[in-house]
Amino acid sequence: MALRYCPSGMSDHPLPPPDEAREWLETMMLIRRFEERAGEMYAKAKVGGFLHLAIGEEATIVGAVRAMRDTDYLISTYRSHGHALVRGTPAENVMAELFGRVDGVCNGHGGSMHMFDLARRFMGGYGIVGGNLPIAAGFGLAADYTGSDDATLCTFGDGASNQGTFGETMNIAALWKLPVVYMVTNNRFGMGTSLERHSAVTDLQLKGEGFGVPGMECDGMDVLDTYHVTREALRRARELRQPVLVEALTYRFRGHSMADPEEYRSKEEVAEWRKRDPVLLFGQRLVAEGVLTEQQVQDLDAQAVAVVDAAVAYADASPHPPPESLYDDVYAFGGQVHGWWSLDERSPEPHRGEDERARARAQAGEA
Repeated sequence: MALRYCPSGMSDHPLPPPDEAREWLETMMLIRRFEERAGEMYAKAKVGGFLHLAIGEEATIVGAVRAMRDTDYLISTYRSHGHALVRGTPAENVMAELFGRVDGVCNGHGGSMHMFDLARRFMGGYGIVGGNLPIAAGFGLAADYTGSDDATLCTFGDGASNQGTFGETMNIAALWKLPVVYMVTNNRFGMGTSLERHSAVTDLQLKGEGFGVPGMECDGMDVLDTYHVTREALRRARELRQPVLVEALTYRFRGHSMADPEEYRSKEEVAEWRKRDPVLLFGQRLVAEGVLTEQQVQDLDAQAVAVVDAAVAYADASPHPPPESLYDDVYAFGGQVHGWWSLDERSPEPHRGEDERARARAQAGEA
């Protein structure tokens, strides 16, 4: 498989101001250490369901999101822990969500694949492959309706570019001139199927052109290149009211999920990509240009480990959601439609699920 990236390691883009550069590295380190620990906690059965780690993709996450404004919208996939962290969700609330506890960012109801933080305009991880693309178009349409210059960044994997929602969304986004940047995170595999085996067009930035969506490419292993390309794409979306498709060329060092035996790629291939570890390369760049010392880089890494340690302790101490919270946040209730929204048959007489909290309070009063 041909590898399209800067062979020297990093691009020659200038560094951001020292404080920003330090924060970028700090956040990349936090994501790396968080993901490593999340994998350990999954192995210890602290995390239920599926777990998809973004180890190796930290530059794509941080570079893209740091190009956004605070008022822009971000929507991700099921590989979303890093997006929540880079958007500012505290690590302890992200970890508690993985643990399914009440202090999680979604009160333990979302888990690994469904992070959501409206206050920071992180509109979710999303569990359905390609299902987030039309939702992102909706955010773009909302910006048009409200007359704002808020843009949307929607990330998705290379496999999702083959879904029907991809073509449908590219068409409507171009037709309606929606201010959305669609970033395809090309980590070379759709689950366990290599890019050249699942997509007839392997230069993924070109896949939107037939629908009127121009493409751009960035080195997703290089936080600087990702930042500069995404910033330009967001400028076009915001100022020209034009959707843009950005292909971020990256690689995940771990399997598709924790259940992935990784029999579809060789250890040698992974080792070759690890030579371009985005966290290590950016740290070396900061040392080489005098922004940080070697010791300061080590201190930032130790700080990230300490934050994750505290997040695990916080999550483990958080209680599980009570059974009566089962139907919370399932529907947005209004007065327009009357009836039963959900059915609970666990009691001798079936009852409305949305009444579960009131029933629990009544039972507690009787006791």
